[in-house]
Amino acid sequence: MERLDLGALRGGLIVSVQAPEASPMRHPEVIAAMAEASLRNGAVGVRLESPEHIGAVRRRCPEALIIGLWKRTFPGSSVYITPRWQEIRAVWAAGADVVAIDATARSRPDGESLEALVKRAGEELGAPLMADIDSVANGLRAAALGCAWVGTTLYGYTEATSGDSPPALDLLQPLRQQLPPSVALICEGGIASAPAAVDAVAKGADLVVVGTAITGVDLQVQAYGRALEDQRRRQAASSA
Repeated sequence: MERLDLGALRGGLIVSVQAPEASPMRHPEVIAAMAEASLRNGAVGVRLESPEHIGAVRRRCPEALIIGLWKRTFPGSSVYITPRWQEIRAVWAAGADVVAIDATARSRPDGESLEALVKRAGEELGAPLMADIDSVANGLRAAALGCAWVGTTLYGYTEATSGDSPPALDLLQPLRQQLPPSVALICEGGIASAPAAVDAVAKGADLVVVGTAITGVDLQVQAYGRALEDQRRRQAASSA
């Protein structure tokens, strides 16, 4: 598929267009508008959560490169990014070009294995997968199983990396050195500025995913609000 030509995509920006559950920004048409604005201004693709949002963007932007996922939680497992076969199939059917899945070493709901899911996605759907990983070892394993893309999405968000903070810049060079050239390496998580995105590419990433810093209206406003409130409290305490 032309949209997945790594040579043409390399060095590009993918915008993660997502919103929290309770946010008014989560409406499918709002998500689609933000996705279109991102693509019009130079993004090479978008990363979307839920079949509903994937479908809305596919209808509005039929030529867009869409990385799709579905966040769902189940008892007994901390895996939440497209955790089961049902979610993989639904994301693909909604119009994603690449399906992002948790590819860490954690146990999955229903006892499904990563190996079985990757195999089934390839054989039954022909769906390219993006492995959201938290370590070099898990990235290499995902590629060996057949994942076409490897992203540092879950670095700092798993039990094994809870003491680490994204972006996962230290993972990029060893992954790029050991991954097959045909496997796309994506830096995702914690990229908060254009210079940081450039740095990630310089360190070996083929593509950079940026979300909160561009489309995270809720979280960005909350951060500004907290900072200003803290300043008001400091001023009040100093004048007391």
